Amino acid sequence: MPSSFRKSLPVALAAPFLLLAALVDGQQSPIPGSSSYVVPAGFPSSLFSSYYVAPAPTQEPQPAIFDPVLNLTYPFNLTNPKTIPTADNDPVFYPPAVANVSNATAAAFVNTAIAQIVEIVAGSGGISGNCSKCVAALNIGKVVAQVVPHSVPAALVALCQATKFASNSSCTTTYSAGSYGAIWTQILALADISGQDGLYICNSLSSTFCAAPTTIPYNGTSLFPKPKPANATAPAASGQRVKVLHLSDFHLDPRYYASSEANCSSSLCCRTNVVNSAEPNGSISLPAPLYGAYKCDTPYDLGTAALEAIAPLTGVAGNESFAWTVYTGDLVSHDSQNQLSRAYVEYTETSVYSMFKDFINGPVFPVLGNHDTNPEAIDGPHSLPGPLGQQFSWNYDHVSALWQNNGWIDTATANEAKLNYAAYSIKNQYGLRIITLNTDFWYKSNYFNFINTTDPNTSGLFTFLVQELQAAEDAGERVWILGHVLSGWDGSNPLDNPTDLFYQVVDRYSPHVIANIFFGHTHEDQVMIFYAHNGTVQNSSTALTSGWICPSVTPLTNLNSGFRMYEVDTGSFDIYEAYTWYADVNSFETLNTSASGPTFQFEYSTREAYPAGWPSDAPLNATYWHAVTEAMETNRTLIETFNTFQGKSSIKTPNCTNDACAAAKICYMRSGSAPLGRQCPQGYGSVQSAFDPPA
Repeated sequence: MPSSFRKSLPVALAAPFLLLAALVDGQQSPIPGSSSYVVPAGFPSSLFSSYYVAPAPTQEPQPAIFDPVLNLTYPFNLTNPKTIPTADNDPVFYPPAVANVSNATAAAFVNTAIAQIVEIVAGSGGISGNCSKCVAALNIGKVVAQVVPHSVPAALVALCQATKFASNSSCTTTYSAGSYGAIWTQILALADISGQDGLYICNSLSSTFCAAPTTIPYNGTSLFPKPKPANATAPAASGQRVKVLHLSDFHLDPRYYASSEANCSSSLCCRTNVVNSAEPNGSISLPAPLYGAYKCDTPYDLGTAALEAIAPLTGVAGNESFAWTVYTGDLVSHDSQNQLSRAYVEYTETSVYSMFKDFINGPVFPVLGNHDTNPEAIDGPHSLPGPLGQQFSWNYDHVSALWQNNGWIDTATANEAKLNYAAYSIKNQYGLRIITLNTDFWYKSNYFNFINTTDPNTSGLFTFLVQELQAAEDAGERVWILGHVLSGWDGSNPLDNPTDLFYQVVDRYSPHVIANIFFGHTHEDQVMIFYAHNGTVQNSSTALTSGWICPSVTPLTNLNSGFRMYEVDTGSFDIYEAYTWYADVNSFETLNTSASGPTFQFEYSTREAYPAGWPSDAPLNATYWHAVTEAMETNRTLIETFNTFQGKSSIKTPNCTNDACAAAKICYMRSGSAPLGRQCPQGYGSVQSAFDPPA
């Protein structure tokens, strides 16, 4: 952190913390920095050059954010918490119409289609079964999308309301042209509605419509230029270790309003436009604390507090720097779609990356998350026809230029990112190759993935990944893969076919090329193990690679705020230690913000928390994590510890004390793809609410 923001802790004060660190929680070895850090009171005002609303002890600041790429300063009304927009007026795209019809003909055509679909839904159209009804309705919608595409969003809103599929307001928010209406129009026009695509669409609308399609076996070897080398082994460790920071899911909320309702009944809380419906006359049940709450995203004060705490806690201070930092996505707040816009996404990207640049020394390697686009979670493959294939280039161009402007990537890498959905491959100063992916192309909420579902490589994502991995293998390089949406765990987030293919790619290039894989997205502290043979045999000899899921900075939902640091060998690029820190969000309500900010504190050392009989000089690799799962099978305490840390020691985390929960957690840890995760007991994947196993 630059000295212009805060004065560093005096050495005399820091020393006792370092001494105490060796004894925290019975640790046998010292932690890298202070055991805790109390953030000084007040916002570091010199962080931004000017403000629409200045920082104050009772309100969030409103910095005037200048975008060096777009050469503009974002207006105050974009983030003013008192005037949150309710419509997105960005450009929308439609597939070309196959016919030229008059407005009157179009209206009559749409009305007839709606009537036919309502008849099908009501069961009077001679079609039985929810799945058959849904597919039949989609086929009518496909014709409308091809003939009069501009009429589809309004038709979807009308149909949603007529069938009471959702509330009238939700129908409008979801299916208007500026939300997802134009996106669904493209999908209806281009998807194979009568085939696998239609089943995926119907299942996404409701699991009671169609069952989730089964995984289609895909022979990934056709992607591989060469067979896996016999007896491929990872390089030896150098014995030299460096510190690597891992941040994820910042979710900055510039519309956060201190003292607004922090326990709202729906939507994102800590906003001026939400209420607790149980309170009379709009009374506030829980005033939003300055630094955040469990149902809210990250206010500026919490975001800067977390970044400020990193240096003293990790022992990286003064002129020291992290060897590198990985950021596994999601910058933007969890607004409803009608409150989002391109400008809001670009504002957040500019603001958060500039804060990273100011607080974190050394290069940062970011990926896009599902919230880092507009509409949220939507990215279209370049294979879409005509201009549709470039409709999200505005975002890829913007972030790649910001990363280059911050000095994190060079011009060639920025150009590569522009062409690959903001994904890139770069060799860092230590010789590690970092390959990033836009994992929206396996995320279930990216509806464009429902086009050509039989081909998991429609986007070309895996062509890019394999080309880079093959080049790394040929050059004798080690690789870290960065993404956002995790590929497995309980299988609730990604799609089966692309993550099954990703698993095959990992199998082909591990453990000799791929050293580690990193994700975010869930906001929780988790880990996955990838095994040989597509996970069909899971033991210590088949464990190949680990997938580390980073805890989030945002507390949403019912979590504490946290971050992680790794100690990494510069020869093998294996992880030898991982440390995690957190701030207790429950304490924010009673915090005297005039006296101090929040306290970030050491949570745990991975090696110490999960010993598993592991040698002190061995890396925390996939074999280690498999040994941990084996230890969990006989030691329930380890599972309870894992469950606690999964929620970053939040008081809201449900207990995992029964056999079903224990078995599920172990199964999730051993599931690196959606098909594997879906085979696990369901209902125990997240700690953000009470566990809900199926009856």
